[in-house]
Amino acid sequence: MNRLLILLGIYLLFADPVAAQSPTDTTIIPLPDSLLQKDTVIHKDSLSLFVFNPDSISKKPVQDSGWALDPRFPVNSPGLSWQVLEHNPWFGFTAKPIHPVKQDIKQFTGKELLFYVLIFLLIVFALLRRAFPKYFSDLFRLFFRTTLKQRQIREQLMQTPFPSLLLNGFFIVSAALYATFMFRYFHMDPVGNFWLLFFYCCVGLSLAYLVKFVGLKVSGWVFNMQEAADSYIFIVFIVNKMIGILLLPFLIVLAFTLGNVYSAGMTLSWCLVAGLLAYRFILTFVAIRNQVKVNPFHFLLYLIAFEIAPLLLVYKGLLAFFNQTA
Repeated sequence: MNRLLILLGIYLLFADPVAAQSPTDTTIIPLPDSLLQKDTVIHKDSLSLFVFNPDSISKKPVQDSGWALDPRFPVNSPGLSWQVLEHNPWFGFTAKPIHPVKQDIKQFTGKELLFYVLIFLLIVFALLRRAFPKYFSDLFRLFFRTTLKQRQIREQLMQTPFPSLLLNGFFIVSAALYATFMFRYFHMDPVGNFWLLFFYCCVGLSLAYLVKFVGLKVSGWVFNMQEAADSYIFIVFIVNKMIGILLLPFLIVLAFTLGNVYSAGMTLSWCLVAGLLAYRFILTFVAIRNQVKVNPFHFLLYLIAFEIAPLLLVYKGLLAFFNQTA
């Protein structure tokens, strides 16, 4: 009995709170579903901002003009083709043509001719070097080794007059071009034309060495010193040939450079020419002294009277002549 009472008491104890429980929990605040909110990330399509204009190059007419083909022209005839072109809606074949504005032709004055002349000189030197290899070999051996005592090499060079004549002509052209650059460098161009001054330099050098050659030949015959005269002529023209060859790189520098490079090239060329001329004077004095008893002072007087003074007189005469004709 006691056990039943205890069980009943326990049931009554737990039965009242369960019965008093509210069917819905009023403390919980319902939240709206976040998925139903409006999306703020999605923007309006930016591609719609671009405005596509119609083609402005070729505009098709709004309506057809309603023209008809001329029955006088047969099919595939030029007249029919021209009629079709006249009514072309895109191109105005019958409109007045637009003439371009007449403009002056731009003239380019560069150094093309000078470039071709230098290329010609290089080609001529290469052909001579290729055609007469033995002559060039003997020429360089005789010049750089100062082997004027080697009579065999000297006689071989004198027995080949044709390459010697060609190299003398090469020296005239090369030295005349160098002299033209010299005149222009010192602003002593009495002609005012580069190529005319070059022509005058060629003529002047040719006449100067022709007169010198004839004078030495006549002097050797008159004073019965043909061998000494021939030795002197040989040395002079050997050195001239080397001057014409060694001036080639300096001509290229003087033709196509400016500023400090041009001044350096001009200075080095002066040193080269002065050294070769001094070398020529030394060789001629040694060769002449072995054959003729000559005093160094007398030889110096000869150089001043027959080498330096004629050049100064020719230069003075040319200046006077050009000043009168100007």
